[in-house]
Amino acid sequence: MRRLRPPAAVLAVTAALGLGALLVAASGADPLTAYGAIVTGALAWDTLPNTLNWAVPLVGMTLAAAVPLRGGMVNLGGDGQLVLGGLVAALVPLALPPAPGAFIIALAMLAAVFAAAAYAALAAWGEVRHGIPMLVLSLLLSYPMIGLASWLVGFPLRDHSSGLPQTVLIAASARLPELGAGIGGGALAMLLVAVLAVVADRRLVAGYALRMRGLNPRFAAYGGVRPGRQALAAMAISGGLAGLVGAILVLGAQFRFTDGALLSPGFTWSGLMAALLAGGEPAGAIAAALFFAVLQTGAFAMQRETAVPRVLAMILQAVVILLLAARHGLDRRQAGG
Repeated sequence: MRRLRPPAAVLAVTAALGLGALLVAASGADPLTAYGAIVTGALAWDTLPNTLNWAVPLVGMTLAAAVPLRGGMVNLGGDGQLVLGGLVAALVPLALPPAPGAFIIALAMLAAVFAAAAYAALAAWGEVRHGIPMLVLSLLLSYPMIGLASWLVGFPLRDHSSGLPQTVLIAASARLPELGAGIGGGALAMLLVAVLAVVADRRLVAGYALRMRGLNPRFAAYGGVRPGRQALAAMAISGGLAGLVGAILVLGAQFRFTDGALLSPGFTWSGLMAALLAGGEPAGAIAAALFFAVLQTGAFAMQRETAVPRVLAMILQAVVILLLAARHGLDRRQAGG
């Protein structure tokens, strides 16, 4: 009789928390106090809106990584797609003539999604058409886009009344409204996206086909799946999600595009780690992203109250992924043996 084992992700998180406790104790602090500060700092009633606002882009970038990962593909170009979406979302309201705010917001978000989707699809096209590995090309495509955006806001599109490389402020009518209690309007859009991602993965033929590709590409192709077309669609959806995150950050929080502002929080790489933790499964990836959001926002309170540096949150994330990778490697060796 086969013995039941806890899920690998649960074991990895538990082991990482244990290791983190040892590190905190070694520094002279109380691990229970430190972890308690993380929980209260992230989930207390007065700080919960900040956690939710941080979770919105993190969930978005997690889904952007999870969609291709579900099919065995890796999109490392999230930074470039995020920047492109944010830049387009900032420029559309500035370029349009006066119009109802809802129309401008919708158009800016759609333009950001389609621009980033088309840019991400280039990586899939390069692999399908020319054999360039998608993982490499998606990463390399980020650098010219980040550089172009930096040059645009540093010179021709710069707000000269400001000392920073950034565009002028978006009009108040073109900004995402708050939902209340300090929660940004992007939370509603991301909730809808999250529900659609889970439903598509579990209920739609396209979601089933993508899962089959991830499990066995040859079987999926034998069953009628066109791998080239599927890769283009998966990368376009992934890029579109990253572009949506950029639009939400610009229209709902920053109200302009500032060079480097979208990249400094590290949403792309935290999202990739959360997607890896769940193996690309959307519901699990969303849960992992929320867990990481609690860690990252609560870490500020932990540093303030216990003097334990907030970098501990990033260490915990990295340890979780390393332990999970080690567990999968061990399982493969045992299966091969």
